[in-house]
Amino acid sequence: MALVSADSRIAELLTELHQLIKQTQEERSRSEHNLVNIQKTHERMQTENKISPYYRTKLRGLYTTAKADAEAECNILRKALDKIAEIKSLLEERRIAAKIAGLYNDSEPPRKTMRRGVLMTLDGDEQWILAEVVSYSHATNKYEVDDIDEEGKERHTLSRRRVIPLPQWKANPETDPEALFQKEQLMLAVYPQTTCFYHALIHVPPQRPQDNYSILFEDTSYAEGYSLHLSVAQRYLVASKEPKKK
Repeated sequence: MALVSADSRIAELLTELHQLIKQTQEERSRSEHNLVNIQKTHERMQTENKISPYYRTKLRGLYTTAKADAEAECNILRKALDKIAEIKSLLEERRIAAKIAGLYNDSEPPRKTMRRGVLMTLDGDEQWILAEVVSYSHATNKYEVDDIDEEGKERHTLSRRRVIPLPQWKANPETDPEALFQKEQLMLAVYPQTTCFYHALIHVPPQRPQDNYSILFEDTSYAEGYSLHLSVAQRYLVASKEPKKK
């Protein structure tokens, strides 16, 4: 994503987030009147020491409204969390784009990154890297891709079986838990601060929309064969076809 395009989209999202926050406050203020009515109705019932059909019907209506108000506020908050998550994602994409362009924000010094040439010697012959698709040829069934961490920006031609598309959307654990990868599922995940994928296990799936996965990377220097848990964003995980190592 171009830096200008990312900045423009982030500005739009911040405006939308501001509106959602205002809507949340408006929804909360509107629902307070109904909550006060519930409290007053209970006080009258205690004073009269009886539950008449009138009060029973009235409370049923008030609680139904309160439930609807709470769900409406919850939906707005979920949308706000999704906006925040998208902003964080764009900021990360912007950082990567700035890295490619050789640009850095003065307030955010360059992060120390292990070079791919070093990492490739640590993981056998099967190498998976983060790349950007430039084009696809239907005649040859091959992609042209750019390694985002390659200084010379050399272009590579790969067959379809050598390209794994990354997820475009985040799964919301609160509304679509079945779309998440499960604990101890074998994955290919980008190791933090690098652009290389390694085999790893899901340690803890996201519990909230803004959460990352907690991941255990394969590491023979540990007795269990896996590293301590690390945080990896949803967009940087894909399912591995290899069986889990014993």
